[in-house]
Amino acid sequence: MANRNTTGIYYGWKLVAALLVMLTFATGFSFYNHAVILNALARQPAFTVGSASVAVSLFFLSGGVAGLWIARWVNEFDPRYCICAGAVLSGLSLASLSLVTSVWHLYLDYLFFGVGFAASNLVPATTLVTRWFHKRRARALSIASTGLSLGGVVITPVCALLVENLGLVRASPIMGVMYLLGVIPVALIWLRPSPESMGLLVDGETPPGDQTAGIDSSTSGVLKPKPRQLTRAGSTGMLLEGISFREARRGRLFWCISLAYIFLMMAQVGGISHQYGLARELLDEAQTVLVVAILPIASIIGRLAGGWIVEQVSIRAFALGMMLLQVSSLALLSAEFNPFSLCLGLALFGITVGNLLMLQPLLLAEAFGVREYPRIFAMSNFMASWGTASGPAVLGLVYAASGDVYGVAYLVAAAAGLAGLLLFLAGGPVTHSQVGNGAGDEIRTRDN
Repeated sequence: MANRNTTGIYYGWKLVAALLVMLTFATGFSFYNHAVILNALARQPAFTVGSASVAVSLFFLSGGVAGLWIARWVNEFDPRYCICAGAVLSGLSLASLSLVTSVWHLYLDYLFFGVGFAASNLVPATTLVTRWFHKRRARALSIASTGLSLGGVVITPVCALLVENLGLVRASPIMGVMYLLGVIPVALIWLRPSPESMGLLVDGETPPGDQTAGIDSSTSGVLKPKPRQLTRAGSTGMLLEGISFREARRGRLFWCISLAYIFLMMAQVGGISHQYGLARELLDEAQTVLVVAILPIASIIGRLAGGWIVEQVSIRAFALGMMLLQVSSLALLSAEFNPFSLCLGLALFGITVGNLLMLQPLLLAEAFGVREYPRIFAMSNFMASWGTASGPAVLGLVYAASGDVYGVAYLVAAAAGLAGLLLFLAGGPVTHSQVGNGAGDEIRTRDN
C-alpha cells in the first residue's frame, strides 16, 4: 500500500486555499451581492422590487442550464480556461450594470452574469477538489467552499459601501474589475487540472519505491509515479475512476439526490433571502443588521466542523442529520417566539446552509466517482437551480398571501426541507458498484 509523502505539503492543499480565495470573490460579487444591486436598481424609476427580483431567478436558471455544457468543457479541458472565461463574462456583466436603463436590459445582463458565475464557481471548483482528494475530500471541500460564505462576510459589505457612496453607475465597473482581479490571477497561478499533471498521486500518496521515477524538485520533493494506463484519455491526461453519466442516471440514487436538492435549495435560498424581513418583525433596524450576520458566521463554522465530522461517520447519516436540522431550524424560525429563538434558529439554519451545499458534490463523488463527475454534478446542480431560483419567490408569495407575516412562509420552507429529506431517504444507501480500477471490482462506501 502506498505511503503518504512527508517531504512537503501536498500541492492539493495549496489548490484548496486558492479555491477558497477564488470562491470568496466570485460569490461575494454575485450570489450575496444581488440584494445590494437590486436594492439600488429598485430606487430607479424604471424598476420595481418585483421586476428586479426576476433577474435573480434568471441568474440561477441560466447558470444551471449553462452548467450542463460547462461540465463537458471542464471534463475534457483544463478547468482554468473555463474559470477565466467565466470571470471575464461575469466581470463584463457587472460592469455593464452601469449601462442598464430598462428591465429587458437587466434581464439580458443577468442571463450572461449567471453563465459567467457558473463557469467560474462550483462546477470547476468541486471538480478540482474531487480530482485532487479522495481520503480527505470532505475536509478539502469544506475548506474550499468556505469561500462561499466568506464572500458574503468580506466582499459584499465592500460592494454595499461602493454603491452607497458612488452610486451603481460608477460602482459597477469597479466591482467588475475586482471580480477579474480576484479570480483570474488565482486560477492561472495556483490551480492545476489534476495531480497527474504535476506527477503526483491523489491525496499526496507515493507509490512503492520500485514504481517511482525519482524525486522532482519542482514539486517539493514529491516522488513521481511512472506513467500508468489511463481510465479516461482527455487533453489533461488524467487517471479518472468512476462510472459514466449514462450509468449514473440509470439508477434511483442519482435522481433521488437531485430531486431532494430541488426542495432543499428552495428551503435554503428562500430562508436566506427573507431572513432580514423575518428579523425586522421582532427587532429594530440596528439590531437586525447585527442578527443577520449570525447565519453566514454559523455557516462558516458549521462547514469547517462538518468537513471533519463527515470523515468520521457515514456520509448518508450526516446528510440526513443536516436535513433534519434544516427542517427543525426553519420550523423554529416560523414560530417567531422571541429574539432568542430567532438568533438560535438562524444559527442552526446557518450550520445546515454550509453543510448541505458541501454535501451535494460529496454525495455524488462518493456514489459515482470522478470519471464523469462534472457532467453528473452539473445535471444535479441544474435541477437544484430550480429550487434555488424559485425559493425566494415562493416564500415571497406565501408572505403576501398570509397577510405580510413571515411565520407561514418559513413553515412552507420547513415543509420543502422535509420533502427533500424524504426524497433523499427514498434513494437508499449511498453505494457505487462500478467505481474502481477498471476491473469491474465493487467498492461500497462507509454506509455499508
